[in-house]
Amino acid sequence: MSPESWPEAPAWGLLYRVAGVAGILFVLFGIVALVLYALDPPPVSGGEATLRFIADHRASYIAQQLLWLVPSLFGLIVFVALLIALMPSGPSLTVLGFTVGAGSWTALLAVPVTSEGTLSLVYLSDRFAVETDAAVRASLVAAAEAFVAENNTVALAGALTPLGLLLISLPMTRGVLPRWIGWLGIVAGTLGLVSEVLRFAVPGLYAVYGPLLWAWFAAVGVALLRLPGEVRQPAAVRGTAAGRR
Repeated sequence: MSPESWPEAPAWGLLYRVAGVAGILFVLFGIVALVLYALDPPPVSGGEATLRFIADHRASYIAQQLLWLVPSLFGLIVFVALLIALMPSGPSLTVLGFTVGAGSWTALLAVPVTSEGTLSLVYLSDRFAVETDAAVRASLVAAAEAFVAENNTVALAGALTPLGLLLISLPMTRGVLPRWIGWLGIVAGTLGLVSEVLRFAVPGLYAVYGPLLWAWFAAVGVALLRLPGEVRQPAAVRGTAAGRR
């Protein structure tokens, strides 16, 4: 199989379809999580206040944490598909982008905080609600304070996400996917790096970076879903479509 035909091989069709759905689910999960957060925002400080809030809003809080956490798996799947699709266009940048991006999604799955909370606090809240010993309750509050502090600290994994997005979008500007998606990723990745560094100094940047990140994932998802169908088109038709991108 030649390097030129490798990314468009029918054997990759299932991967592209799964990754396409994953990209769209990434956006849907994020939107639902944001809606729940707006309707029921947890405290941003205070261990005891956080534990009491979770006790009173347990279902909503758990749903929010899962909706923030699970998309990391979707992001990992999308980056695997992009590794295959973009390799011939720029192998060095594609591998670097995949390594950094996949590393960030893996780290976000491994780290128990989502920047908006953590499922670990649910266990502490349940214990706090039934505990009567003052010393034990104080230790639970102290543990909760540690998680709150971690949520309010800039994490390396958060900065790696836009960096991976930026790197893997560079070869996308000359690959099998629409080139404008690559340029969108470059803009989103650059802004994301600035947003992560200035996350607490200029939080408003996230209001722009977040929608751009979702727009990129949605566009990549749709493009990956269409890619197996484009493979079955005659070469002349694919060439004409590629020229219009």
